[in-house]
Formats: sequence, C-alpha cells, structure tokens
Amino acid sequence: MTQNAYTCIRTSIAEGVGHLELHRPERLNALSAPMLVEIGDAMDGFERDEAVRVVVLSGAGKGFSSGFDLKDQMQRNPKGSKVWREILDLDFHTTMRFWHCPKPTVAAVHGPCVAGAFEMALACDITIAAEDATFGEPELRFGAGIVTMLLPWMASPKHAKRIILSGQDKVSAELAMQMGLVSEVVRTGEHLDVALRVARNIARMDPDLVQQTKKALQRTYDVQGLDTALAAALDIDHSIESHGSPDKVRFMDIARAEGLQAALGWRARRFEAE
Repeated sequence: MTQNAYTCIRTSIAEGVGHLELHRPERLNALSAPMLVEIGDAMDGFERDEAVRVVVLSGAGKGFSSGFDLKDQMQRNPKGSKVWREILDLDFHTTMRFWHCPKPTVAAVHGPCVAGAFEMALACDITIAAEDATFGEPELRFGAGIVTMLLPWMASPKHAKRIILSGQDKVSAELAMQMGLVSEVVRTGEHLDVALRVARNIARMDPDLVQQTKKALQRTYDVQGLDTALAAALDIDHSIESHGSPDKVRFMDIARAEGLQAALGWRARRFEAE
C-alpha cells in the first residue's frame, strides 16, 4: 500500500484501487477551495499511475460531506463576475473529474451527502450508500444556485425538479435508490468495505477493456448533449452568484454577524417541515 499526505484529504493505493478520502471531519468534510485543489492533484496522480485501475471516493467521520464550504465563502466574501467565475469553475471542474476520469470511480457514502457533495457522488460511476446516508440539493433555500446540474440526468424530471426546486436535503438512501441516484444500499458502516470490494473486482479486469467500455458508456451522454447542458447551467449559476440573490445576501449577513449556525437556523425557520 502507498500513501500520500495532504491537508484536507487522505489517499492510498492498494490492490489496484486508489482511495481518496475527504478528511475534514471537524467540518463534516465541507468542500473548501484548498480541498478541491488537493482533490484535483490526487486525481491527476491516480490517472497517471498505472497501478491504479479504479478510484474510490469516501468521507471521514460522521458523513460523506456537507457540500461546498459556506463558512469559507462567508469569510472570503467573494464579489464580482471574475471572482465568482474562478470559484464556480473550480467547484465544477473538480466535481466533473470523477465523471471524466478514464478509470471507473466509486463513491462510498454515509451520513449527509448534500449540495456540491451530492453532485460529486452523482459524478461517480457507481455509488454505494449506507442506510444512514441522506442526499439533496438545499441551495435554493439560502439563495444559491446549482453548480453541477447532474441530477436531471440521473433521475426522472419529476424527482429532479422536486429535489432542486424545493431544496430537499433529507432524501433517504432507500428513496435515492428508488430514484436511481445510487447503485446499492448497504447496512450502516459497511459502505466503504462494499465499495472497495466492488472496486477490487473491477480492478481485476483488463484495464484497457474497462476504460474503453467506460468511454463507450460516457459517449451515450455526450451525444445527448450532457456537457453542453452542464456548461449552460454553470453559466446561469455564475449569473446568479455574481449578482447575489436577496436570500443569499441575508443568509451571509446573518452568518457574519451571528455565526453560521444562526444563519442555518434562519433558513430552517422560513420553511415548513416536509
């Protein structure tokens, strides 16, 4: 087994499988800019390394990830079209690394997996979810847009629109399975073991055969215009974020004045329980 040291992630290689673990458990693995850069660097290494035939993505601690780091954004207070383009491009292209990776990618999900993290799990070829996993896209509830609009490609229009337009963030693993958003649901605590077992079995196959077959699978989405649609959605989100919705401004004002938990409480009180 080989290991590499990072600040926000952990990586290892064993039996043909590269394992990338999101490792900010004290922040529920929130996707900060430094973490996204480290993910990109790790994926560069996995793609170059012939010893890696499959990539597994997981999260440390109590959950997979709470999504893009709102506290980081609150402190940076980004403004202007150019700054937002840089932020959103990093978010988008890091997420899509798992989709465009020539090698198969497997997400092992437990606990919360929402917003940008949900999109990252959707970008993986296979998603193994623990029974305690919860999914969703809460962005609209605090005035943000969707960075990587993969959900409509994975679920029916009714399911995708319900989750996104109502800002759902408590979609259970069982319901996600019914919607086609995950590949398999396993007992809580077994998600990583199962994902690694799936990955090791893929790694035993001829790597060129596997990569060419993934290329053929991805071509199906290419001819349907997935990349074009995602780019258009990203442009819309750029317009949303660079202009700043009133709800987002209010959320961030409360977060800076009273803390992120107060802002999340404000958001929760605005909506009835579903």
